[in-house]
Amino acid sequence: MQTSAPPDTGWFGRLKRRFPILQRKRGTALLVALLVLPLFGLLGLLALRNSSGDDDGVAGGADAQDLITDDTYFYGQSEPVYPSPAMMGVGPWADSFSRAVAFVKQLTIEEKVGLVSGIRSSTGSSGTLNGCSGNIAAIPRLNFSGLCLSDAGQGVRATDFVSGFPSGIHVGASWNRALARSRAESMGLEFRVKGVNIALGPVVGPLGRVVAGGRNWEGFAADPYLCGALAYETILGIQSQGVITSTKHFIANEQETHRMPHDDVEAVSSNIDDKTMHELPFQDAVHAGTGNIMCSYNRVNNSYGCANSKAQNGLLKTELGFQGAVTSDWGAIHAGVATALAGMDMVMPNSELWGDRLTEAVKNGSIPEERLDDMATRIIASWYQMGQERDFPEPGVGMPPDLAKAHRIVDARNVSSQRVLLDGAIEGHVLVKNIRNALPLKRPKMLSIFGYSARSPDQWNYKINGGIAAWTFGGESSYLGRDVSAGFAGEVDKDWSAIAPNGTLFSGGGSGAVTPASVSSPFDALTARAYDDGTALFWDFLSPEPDVAEGSDACLVIGNAYASEGYDRPGLRDDYTDGLVRHVADRCNNTVVVLHNAGARLVDPWFDHANVTAVLLAHLPGEASGRALVALLYGDANPSGKLPYTVARNESDYGALLGPSRRGGRFARFPQSDFSEEGVFIDYRHFDARNVTPRFEFGFGLSYTTFEYSNLRIERRRGSNSTSTNGGGGGGDDIAEYPTGAVREGGPADLWDVLAAVRADVANTGGVAGAEVAQLYVGIPGPGVPARQLRGFAKPFLNASASATVDFELTRRDLSVWDVAAQRWRLPRGGQRFAVYVGGSSRDLPLRGTLTL
Repeated sequence: MQTSAPPDTGWFGRLKRRFPILQRKRGTALLVALLVLPLFGLLGLLALRNSSGDDDGVAGGADAQDLITDDTYFYGQSEPVYPSPAMMGVGPWADSFSRAVAFVKQLTIEEKVGLVSGIRSSTGSSGTLNGCSGNIAAIPRLNFSGLCLSDAGQGVRATDFVSGFPSGIHVGASWNRALARSRAESMGLEFRVKGVNIALGPVVGPLGRVVAGGRNWEGFAADPYLCGALAYETILGIQSQGVITSTKHFIANEQETHRMPHDDVEAVSSNIDDKTMHELPFQDAVHAGTGNIMCSYNRVNNSYGCANSKAQNGLLKTELGFQGAVTSDWGAIHAGVATALAGMDMVMPNSELWGDRLTEAVKNGSIPEERLDDMATRIIASWYQMGQERDFPEPGVGMPPDLAKAHRIVDARNVSSQRVLLDGAIEGHVLVKNIRNALPLKRPKMLSIFGYSARSPDQWNYKINGGIAAWTFGGESSYLGRDVSAGFAGEVDKDWSAIAPNGTLFSGGGSGAVTPASVSSPFDALTARAYDDGTALFWDFLSPEPDVAEGSDACLVIGNAYASEGYDRPGLRDDYTDGLVRHVADRCNNTVVVLHNAGARLVDPWFDHANVTAVLLAHLPGEASGRALVALLYGDANPSGKLPYTVARNESDYGALLGPSRRGGRFARFPQSDFSEEGVFIDYRHFDARNVTPRFEFGFGLSYTTFEYSNLRIERRRGSNSTSTNGGGGGGDDIAEYPTGAVREGGPADLWDVLAAVRADVANTGGVAGAEVAQLYVGIPGPGVPARQLRGFAKPFLNASASATVDFELTRRDLSVWDVAAQRWRLPRGGQRFAVYVGGSSRDLPLRGTLTL
């Protein structure tokens, strides 16, 4: 006889009584499955996440207990420098400073806070709507009409009736100081006409440390000297029109991956050593008098850039004597009081962390009112320094908030800019191959054109939300089917597009892009030339394996390499374009390749093909793209551009510098990028140090003519008692080891003294006129220093058989190294010899001599 079971009690008994199915065995099994299987699924997902190899998990086999979850782990890695130095009004800033001090004395605390705190971009300085990237409110009682801030890289962004200037990388490839200045003057005039008080550029960070960096195209060159020299001219040019430049992104902003915090992951930290930090070209920008500098999204030595007191208070405002204001990148601050004390002076685009909170912090003593006064003084001093209190247009007058609606037309274009637009576009093209006299073209009877970057953009109209709908760069492509609309995200792990297949590429993507009133595509310009010459044109822009007419005198393949803010490039080449080039070259014995490249682009898969007769790296030429290309292809202009970066044979040749640093291991929540791995040895310095032969070296570029160098002369200047020549020379010890001058904009005043002069003769030995970029490199004695560093360049235009003398000046700064112990620039002396090289590229240096100090 069975005994009865005791009644079920507890939670399971209650469940069985409520759900009778659980009284059966299979019902109990079902419950177990419902409870346990999701747990195993979760564990499985976690295991997959941690073993998948991507950067979303704790990679590297680190135990969970090793994961760093608290940023106190990093405290002290960036030296604190307080208090923030007050503006002193040195040099040319003296009058503007005194006027700004008087202005700020009249303000209430609330008005001062309003002056340093951005307001919503949709609300202009006078309370009306505008399309500026950011605004500072007006103070009518003092006749201050506010400020409009706007991007910037290739001209005025997000508006109509403006020009599309050559990009930063295109200007870098021109190696032309005068052209950089004239371009900037024309750009500055358009900003002024549109009512833009502060142009958000130029870009000197990123410098190009990460070869696949998404924003390298906005800067000038992967070399601090060339980048700094062209930034200097750009700042002088834009500010000559009364527009303040906001040089960006300060500092060590070298990748887009992890550039912003998201979820529980902080922004990437650029862990940069003291010596390398001093090699960055912001010094040239301050020396040029830039009125504004933008701090960056990334962390610097694990302290956010806009809250990094070492960078802002120490390096920028103390060592470099910066007189202007520091502005945050859009949404780059994560604290209120800390950023103000660390030296930031203006927040953009709104005042969520400043505004009323900043007012309260000043009133309760968390922030000294003197710090707020200095913030306001720096902003108003820049306003006075550019003369914006006199006859400057109303802020944002030409920046309508909705371009799709009827609005006042403010045409900023100027006929005087047309020459600059065309010359700038021409000079940034770099000819890297030309065999069998393939170029220039000689009135071909039949010309075939292939490639997606030849034609006009597929779309060019107003968006419903008010912007301009330029071509869809890499998204919604019939080839790729990828969406790049999320390009501004902080976390990017998708297989982004390497090309822009929907029309000719003349600008990169993101906030540095421009939408000009009109664009000359290569096909447009080629069609016009063919009409004049009676040439028959055949084309296929879409097919990856097009038919090629056998009778073609030449075949043009026009592709591109795309890059954008918001993500880093997936690689330095793409299979589609490489396959297209090979396919055409297999069928056409005179194949000319043109690549609109937003950075280094590898060419080895087809470069040595016997039928690839010419290659032009066309960069990002701006609106005159097609006209410039046709002028070069047909010999109306002679190529004179040189590469502002190195092109390797294989991606692996760049080593760790190829792509961005990704999170993983114990720092999965705090991504780390260690600059100490290479220090100052980036780009050509990297290749030189590792004895790697590139495909094209830094400074390389061909011409339709040839040049020869001769007669190197080197001499000492300023109180020196020795002279060095191409045969060497003696030295003296009368020059101080360290600079002793008072700090001015850019550092100690005598850091810019000229200590030596170098001269050389350049002759055009060919049959056509052309310009040559003569380059000066110096080998500074001492350990841990690159074998050769660019220290000068000149670009004479020479008629056939003509010659000219090029002159270079070497300053104390050019010949010094940063002494990390003394925290000063040190000049090697005591008989140490500086190697001096002059030639046509970083590896073509026929003239060599020495200088002794």
